[in-house]
Amino acid sequence: MSFSLSPQQEQLKQVARQFAEAHLRDLAEAVRHEADPARRADLARPAFEKAVEAGFLKGLIPVPFGGAAGSGVDAAILIEEWASYSPDFVISIAGPLIALVPVYQVGTPEQIRQFVAPFLADGGAPVAAMAYSEPGGSANFAAAPPAEGVRTTAVPDGDEYVINGRKAWASHLPGWDGDGPDVMTIVCRAPGGVSLVVAKREQLAGHIEVEHLYDLPALRGCLTARIGLVDVRVPKANLLGQEGQGVELTRNAFIGSGASIGTFSVAAMRQAFDAAYRFALTEHRGGAVPIIEHQAVADVLADAKARIEATRLLSWRALDAALSGDPQALEWALHAKVFGSETAVEVINDLVGVVGISAYDNDFPLKRHLDEALAYPVIEGSNIGVRRRQMHALLTSSGYDPLAASGMS
Repeated sequence: MSFSLSPQQEQLKQVARQFAEAHLRDLAEAVRHEADPARRADLARPAFEKAVEAGFLKGLIPVPFGGAAGSGVDAAILIEEWASYSPDFVISIAGPLIALVPVYQVGTPEQIRQFVAPFLADGGAPVAAMAYSEPGGSANFAAAPPAEGVRTTAVPDGDEYVINGRKAWASHLPGWDGDGPDVMTIVCRAPGGVSLVVAKREQLAGHIEVEHLYDLPALRGCLTARIGLVDVRVPKANLLGQEGQGVELTRNAFIGSGASIGTFSVAAMRQAFDAAYRFALTEHRGGAVPIIEHQAVADVLADAKARIEATRLLSWRALDAALSGDPQALEWALHAKVFGSETAVEVINDLVGVVGISAYDNDFPLKRHLDEALAYPVIEGSNIGVRRRQMHALLTSSGYDPLAASGMS
């Protein structure tokens, strides 16, 4: 077991960093200065197309399904490099990482061929969305009647389902133009229970009502919307697995994305630390020496650095488990999501204290990275509503072994 990057991973890091510096640095700056959410999202399209041309989108698709995805550590390296510049861009392009997981798990060969094909392209800007969250909240989507649970319905009509409901928060629910993404995996209630049905762009076009575009304090480049699905007709052949299997499939789909939040958190902390550290090295604040010479400042920086490194290694392990199919992947993903996201908020807030009042200026980067970090405890399954409840269920499950995840049992 080695914690050193391989030559191939070093190359991946450099290629990812070069792409970020060439295409994402200026994009992030442009997004910060654009007031309209729709126009902000459109700013990302040229970089999106460049990423597809360079093969990065194929790199999100597992090799058995025609892609070129590497290990979980490879994914963490790419996410950290890109999210350090533009986490919203990473979220936008990474839709297939969630939406296609149930396809890989239970899809028929024909379903796999149809639904994965758009993301093996060498050009364009194909997007996918996991239509899970609903405007009224989805922490209890699996609840049985008389609770509402998931409110989107799939009603059989001959050889089709007719889908109606409202969805929110997933990036690119409207696609680029309001007619939907290339693939939308819809969490809905069919006669047999909570189910997953995939709709393609041609089935969504003309049946999406864009109700609202969210104007977020951070992750501003994501096209984050609330939409209505109105009489979307989808062949019954697009049902993934069986009716009623949707709860398990949905939860599995968010294991990898939960693990990735640890790496998003690292990216935000990394950038915030860099800003605070440079400030401490150069700023005297009217004193005789740079403020890093004061023990209180050095202690905050040392603690922050240790917590960044701990979160990075935890996130590598979690993404490795998620992408390799490790049976302990859920626990690792939960730790990375909860610990990583909450650590990021605490660390960046501590770094604000190092800089002082200057950090409260929008032109100073710490405020921006704190806003990013504040999103991470509540996206990809909120820590209180979803992720800590999942950890509680693990801890109280029959035969839970506290040493199993570490391999030390």
